[in-house]
Amino acid sequence: MNVEVTPLPGIGVRKDFPLQEDRRRIGVVDHRDGTMDLIFTKDSDPDTTVQIPLSGPEARALANLLGAPQLVAQLREEHRDIEGVNTRTLPIAHGAPYDGRTLGDTEMRTRTSVSIVAVMRAGQVHASPAPDFVFIAGDLLVAVGTGQGLEAAAVLLTDG
Repeated sequence: MNVEVTPLPGIGVRKDFPLQEDRRRIGVVDHRDGTMDLIFTKDSDPDTTVQIPLSGPEARALANLLGAPQLVAQLREEHRDIEGVNTRTLPIAHGAPYDGRTLGDTEMRTRTSVSIVAVMRAGQVHASPAPDFVFIAGDLLVAVGTGQGLEAAAVLLTDG
C-alpha cells in the first residue's frame, strides 16, 4: 500500500492512500499545531474531500481501533499452525479492577496460563510489557494462550 505524503505549507502534512475497490482515498491531515483530521473523499464526488477534526483522545482511540486488530491478525497468522494457541485482545475498561494497577498485580500468567504480549495504548504498541507496566482504562491487551485460558483472563480483567 503506497501512502502519499503531501506537505501543506502553513498547515502540516496530508497522508492518504487510495481504497482498493473504488476511486476514493482515505487518510489524515497532521496539523502543525498537533491536531489531526480524518479525511476521505466522497463516493459520489472523488474530487471532494471531507475532513473530520479529531481531538487527541479521539485520534488515539481511532488508532487503537485500527491498530489492535492488525496486530492480533498478524499474531494469529504466525500462530495458526500451532494447535491450541490463540490470540485475543482484552480491554481494560473504566473502573475495572486493574485500571491503574500493574500487570504483575493481575498474576495473569500464574492464574490463567495466558501471556500478555503487547498493550495498545493511544495508538502505540508497548511490546512485552514488564510486570511493573501500569494499565489504564482504554488499554487493549494482546494476549496469547489457550481458548480456556483466554476466557479466564477476560473474566479476571473484568471481575478481579
